[in-house]
Amino acid sequence: MKCWKAGAVWMGVLMLGCAVGFTQGTDEEGVKTRLEQVASSYTSGNAFMGTVLVVNGDKVLLDKGYGMADLEWGNADTPDVKFRLGSLTKQFTATLVLLLQEDGKLKVDDPVSKYLPDAPKTWEKITLANLLGHTSGIPSFTDMKEFGVWRMSPHTTDEELALFRDKPLDFEPGSKFAYSNSNFEVLGAVIEKVSGKKYRDLLRERIFDPLGMKDSGLDTDELILPKRAQGYMPGPGGLVLARSESMTVPWAAGSIYSTTGDLLKWEHGLFGGKVLSGDSLKAMTTPGKGSYGFGLFIADKGGLKEVSHGGGIEGFNTNLIYVPERRIAVVVLSNVNGAAPGTMGDQLLDVVLGNPVALANERKAVPITKEELAKFAGVYDLAPTFAITFAVSGDALTAQGTGQPAFPLMYVGVKDGHPRFFTAQVNAEIEFIPDASGAFTSMVLHQAGHDAPAKRH
Repeated sequence: MKCWKAGAVWMGVLMLGCAVGFTQGTDEEGVKTRLEQVASSYTSGNAFMGTVLVVNGDKVLLDKGYGMADLEWGNADTPDVKFRLGSLTKQFTATLVLLLQEDGKLKVDDPVSKYLPDAPKTWEKITLANLLGHTSGIPSFTDMKEFGVWRMSPHTTDEELALFRDKPLDFEPGSKFAYSNSNFEVLGAVIEKVSGKKYRDLLRERIFDPLGMKDSGLDTDELILPKRAQGYMPGPGGLVLARSESMTVPWAAGSIYSTTGDLLKWEHGLFGGKVLSGDSLKAMTTPGKGSYGFGLFIADKGGLKEVSHGGGIEGFNTNLIYVPERRIAVVVLSNVNGAAPGTMGDQLLDVVLGNPVALANERKAVPITKEELAKFAGVYDLAPTFAITFAVSGDALTAQGTGQPAFPLMYVGVKDGHPRFFTAQVNAEIEFIPDASGAFTSMVLHQAGHDAPAKRH
């Protein structure tokens, strides 16, 4: 994989999710049963192996492992198994920056050149806040053509920054949101410069040790880590071992390992006032462009603030969600590359909130002809830079988001007078709406409890 965040599959771009289907009971045992059903539904064919933790307040609703941590040795995934986190690392990096601001050693509104005097001239308008919120315009070095080979060898911080420091900016700093791993590598360099300490040591000193996160740390190529999960990816004949890049490469953007239990300590510590001041936490969780705060995505979930981030690195995908007002935590750590942690995490949260959830195996396909399917083909604009293209492929309708793979859709019939399709890959339902002439000129994406309308062009 080229990046250390979960792959964008509709909700990754639009921050959306599904709200139709089975509703679980509101009693605690009913909720626990439904959570187990949701998590287990993703394990077919080893599409998901990993650990899941769901906590509502002080009540643990689900704490379980699924599949194998190491297929060669037959070691099971259990709650104490350690996983690489990918881009969940970014919220820890952001926290260190804010702690150093509280120490009076930096200000997030200062230009990066104040702390890295050799920064290129093109960075002169870039502030630390731009880096924290992905509005710097610095291109992501994980998208560069040379990255695929380059990442497999160890590199110093200077070598890493040299890979992208002289590249033209993608846009004027502060004008747009564009997720870039480069931003957090620069922040890692700033952290070490102003603190005089190694990034990994500061993580341990300021976050992991105070919160009792004994099963967390910054991974390295040489580290022998007890109870480590091996990373896998789908192959033609089943799962194959994922070849790892050097852990010096993701670094401050994606090299932390942890467990579900430690990540719960992190959420309770961060939002319980044990890490940051109130002002710092507010700055971190206030959404800017792209619904991004500092190292975190911020969304509205039925009137509640949802704070989340996904991660992806060779052999691993992760999802961490927290609802501060209700103290709901959802942690999904997978040692198989795929979209399961993202969609599963959203559904697990919906179950706790009492929202309806429909699993793929609970859907029933309704017959439809290719001629009828052709009526839905076209491009529908969901945002200025994001559209979904519907096309007939074989006997099915497919949907493809901008910059994403095409997914097959299941026709599930008519509801409220409108045809509907479902795709399990992103846990979304598509509702097509006809105009006065009967032609389908608009649609609504139902995903993660949100409804996003779109017009055909």
